[in-house]
Amino acid sequence: MDRKAGLTDDKLIAARRNDLSIFNETERLVIELADAMVTAPSNISDDLYARLRGAFSEEQLMQLSAHIAFENYRARWNRVFDVESDNLYASAAESAVTASQHH
Repeated sequence: MDRKAGLTDDKLIAARRNDLSIFNETERLVIELADAMVTAPSNISDDLYARLRGAFSEEQLMQLSAHIAFENYRARWNRVFDVESDNLYASAAESAVTASQHH
């Protein structure tokens, strides 16, 4: 099942397992950027920046970084108030199991 962002259930499950083999080179690069941005202190190496600029325009990289930073902000803000997941996501396989349990 494809999601709005273009992620499949397989990719979402793989991300939860930290298995990046299913992702293409550009997706792995974005994940690497996100990982670098959430460390404290954030450090984007010259090498990573050069690879990012090889894949994205400056405007695209600014937008991408802003989205990652906002999601990091939300995740950290949620910790203050102990906000838990709404459990809105369920893979197609999980949904099928849940549906069969209710019939």
